[in-house]
Amino acid sequence: MYYQYFGLAESPFSISVNPRYLFMSPRHREALAHLLYGVGSGGGFILLTGEVGTGKTTINRALLEQLPDNVDLAIVLNPALSALELLASVCDELEIDYPKAGDSLKQLTDAVHRFLLANHEAGRRTVLMIDEAQHLDFEVLEQIRLLTNLETDHEKLLQIILIGQPELTAKLARPELRQLNQRITARYDLQPLNPRETAAYIRHRLEVAGLPGGQELFPPGVVRAIHKRAQGIPRQINLLCDRALMGAYGRKLTKVTRPMVLAAAKEVFGVDEPAGRSVSRWLLLLTLPLVAALLLWLWPVIEQDRGFSKQPESAAAGGAAPVATVTAPNAPVSNWLLDTATAEQQFWQLASDAPIPPVVCAAVAVSGLQCSRGASEVWEPVIALNRPVLLDMQTPDRFTAATLVVAFDPPAAWVWAQGGIERVNLVELAGAWRGGYWLLWRPPLGWRGPLSVGDSSPAVAEVARLFAGLDGQPEPLTDDVFTAALAQRVTLFQADHGLKADGVVGEQTMLRLNEATGLALTPDRALQRAGWLTGAP
Repeated sequence: MYYQYFGLAESPFSISVNPRYLFMSPRHREALAHLLYGVGSGGGFILLTGEVGTGKTTINRALLEQLPDNVDLAIVLNPALSALELLASVCDELEIDYPKAGDSLKQLTDAVHRFLLANHEAGRRTVLMIDEAQHLDFEVLEQIRLLTNLETDHEKLLQIILIGQPELTAKLARPELRQLNQRITARYDLQPLNPRETAAYIRHRLEVAGLPGGQELFPPGVVRAIHKRAQGIPRQINLLCDRALMGAYGRKLTKVTRPMVLAAAKEVFGVDEPAGRSVSRWLLLLTLPLVAALLLWLWPVIEQDRGFSKQPESAAAGGAAPVATVTAPNAPVSNWLLDTATAEQQFWQLASDAPIPPVVCAAVAVSGLQCSRGASEVWEPVIALNRPVLLDMQTPDRFTAATLVVAFDPPAAWVWAQGGIERVNLVELAGAWRGGYWLLWRPPLGWRGPLSVGDSSPAVAEVARLFAGLDGQPEPLTDDVFTAALAQRVTLFQADHGLKADGVVGEQTMLRLNEATGLALTPDRALQRAGWLTGAP
């Protein structure tokens, strides 16, 4: 087989679920945290949605491994059932006795209720997990809702996890299912992998399969092509990588090439380029000369209108020294397109006085700072971060570059250019922006990911301490155990800041908490620090 040719012990890209190949991206870990929080929140519904192949089954496996020993779980994998058949399946999974002949909805419901009461009295919890839940009929969903009516003064006796494709969310939003939709205590929509996660995913599977050290089967450009055509969906990445490796093996090559990926995509997905793309390219080739001529004709007028850069109003109003470097009208407009290594070093210097680490955006916090990635098609979410960001950019000749935005000042932004700090219109930046961005933030000591009820770590203690300082309280709500009281305080904070009020301390909550407690590098402070670092007058 081809994997032996590449020095692998087994096929690395099988689409069957193998626990050894478990890859938990940050978004997979966040989804798992939501499910675990929902299971421990006292009953009701948990919703997990995502496109086919995004890794919902992976999260399910991880959830099963982390459920407490006092949980009884019923799993329904085929929801194309009637209400009667579904209840019977639940009874079979939980080993509940019920009359096999002449059974009715009432008999089955009563049997389930007796089991739930007995389980609760024995100190056990009951969870029902339904996969492919988008196929459930309205009648069946309503019957499932009725199962959650049995409850004590403090909690419901049945926790139901609904897992399905994105259309499940639309179905639950229907007016006739509003009662069920209102009972969802935790929900998460699992998105595909981003380009960096795709690269890490491919590397992870190759390493598990025994790839010898120092060997590279998928160069960076090839990985980008795979991500684009697989759209970041793990299952499609597996199919594409497997077929591309087979192509390299057939040609006796040691690496996969981009043409192989294109050929593999055509074979695997059964389609070539989207219809109309070739026509669009011809139109582009025809119009480019006209656009270029128009720009050359208008350029003197544009440059005269731009004039000289001015210092930010916020700095002037506060009496701070100017931080912007004066830029001559005829200076190159792309001097803010920097190579990635240089931009990362400047990014670190802007945020920290600590020595620049070998890898600025490492997987774990370095010198108290965590580097996290995001993606957006519009500016609003990036501006809302209210802190410096490093943008993924592309030069006119399609080479990778980066731009360090020190502060947003719509309709422009203050960026770190080769000659100093420069104000650039967002329209101009958008022309080179690829949609990705990086930010540096300060996680609590011991941070390993989202925190929820029951977690115990120094990170929990730090979060509790930050809230105590924010509230002016002498003592925090807890020591190092995430309690229900802390979750309630987190929920209130999230609601006040327009976040999802689920009581789970994830990255977005920490970003807002750092900002509220003065730990974040605000735009004004970033501009002042950038001016000092660049020697601006």
